[in-house]
Amino acid sequence: MTSPDKRSLLHNDIAVTLYRMTVPMLLGMFTLMSFNLVDTFFISMLGTQELAAVSFTFPVTFTFISLAIGLGIGTSAIIAKALGTGNQQEARADGLASLWLAVFLMLILSAVGWLAHDALFKALGASDAIVPLIRQYMLIWLAGAVFLMIPMVGNSILRAAGETRLPAYIMAAGGLCNAILDPLLIFGLGPFPELGMQGAALASVLSWLCGTVLVIKVLLQRALIERGWQPLQRAYPIYRKILRIAFPAAGANMLTPIAMAILTAIMATYGAEAVAAFGVGIRLESMACLVVLALSTTLPPFVSQNYGAGYFDRVFNAYKKSVCFILLWQLAIFVLLALLAPLIASAFSDDIKVQRLIQLFLWILPLGYGLQGLIILTNSSLNALHLPVQALWLSICRLFVFYVPFAWAGGQLAGIPGLFAGCVMANLCMSMLSYYWFQRALQRMQHPMVNRGEIE
Repeated sequence: MTSPDKRSLLHNDIAVTLYRMTVPMLLGMFTLMSFNLVDTFFISMLGTQELAAVSFTFPVTFTFISLAIGLGIGTSAIIAKALGTGNQQEARADGLASLWLAVFLMLILSAVGWLAHDALFKALGASDAIVPLIRQYMLIWLAGAVFLMIPMVGNSILRAAGETRLPAYIMAAGGLCNAILDPLLIFGLGPFPELGMQGAALASVLSWLCGTVLVIKVLLQRALIERGWQPLQRAYPIYRKILRIAFPAAGANMLTPIAMAILTAIMATYGAEAVAAFGVGIRLESMACLVVLALSTTLPPFVSQNYGAGYFDRVFNAYKKSVCFILLWQLAIFVLLALLAPLIASAFSDDIKVQRLIQLFLWILPLGYGLQGLIILTNSSLNALHLPVQALWLSICRLFVFYVPFAWAGGQLAGIPGLFAGCVMANLCMSMLSYYWFQRALQRMQHPMVNRGEIE
């Protein structure tokens, strides 16, 4: 199980190691996001009702995905720490337990989804005409959701061992499989049956199954997990370790769409054009911050392994180097977006007012993306240090103490420009607090009187 990749996290040059880990993940995430856009495009070709039906599934599917992300964070943190201490047998046991835990939780959630399906979506506001379309999609989606969870957790095991190329390839392979199967199964091209909404769901499930087979094969070949079944008395303590980090991490991840829903409601008071422009801006933001997202998945294994080995100086240096890089990178992205704002705005809308608001968004909000990146990296690093509750409070603080209130106050003072400026000011204040928060957390962990109950 010892490999150059694993050893490099503890001994090789920090900047080179993070670069080597992050670039493949960046390519994988970009590929996956691109294929997700293709998925939405094909569903939209079925009609407005079908597109609306898929839109209604977002809160439910995001809940599943948030749990998967949380489990991935918990899995990566405990395995990377075990590897950092040199306990490879513990790491293999943790890996197998994390996969079984993912299966159990997803089966329970899927069963609840099946039983409460129609009532759930009617409560979300779906009409009687749309509920049958949602049912066509979601019942297949729920039946195969366990195959969504396994690759996400399996990739976290690989990243914990310092391997990021294979997770990126597995992500890209799943996305490519989905993009190929979508038109074949939705529209019935060639020998395939025309399945419509069911075809879209089936394409997703088959792509997840592809990822599941690949990741399990790689994990077994590399001896990163034990084989077979673990007795409950052995697995239960591991489940507790994972869930202690996973549940707060999943909860923090679910706070973002709640905050975005509140901001969208605030934007709605300025008219439909403002909502349309804000929606475009938020979608562009995910692409503009892609490097931040990639680094937030590769920095935690580095932090956890070095934390396990007791190399606290390397932990802080990696965090500081990552923050400095993101601040400079996102500043360059801001300049690029500001220059291209008129071109981007005209590509997304023919409405002059919407174009002006998109340009305004791109001239103001991206100025704070580097600061936002600092906050995201702090959050992921706290999870990697086994401080999930602190990471959760950081997310709550960011969104509901600073971001939403500052945006509202800015809007009251200066309309839409003030709202956008309020978002930037919120990121500035929260970034300073985050940096201080991380320093204090790391200092406490090195202090001989630290409460070990918080970080074990």
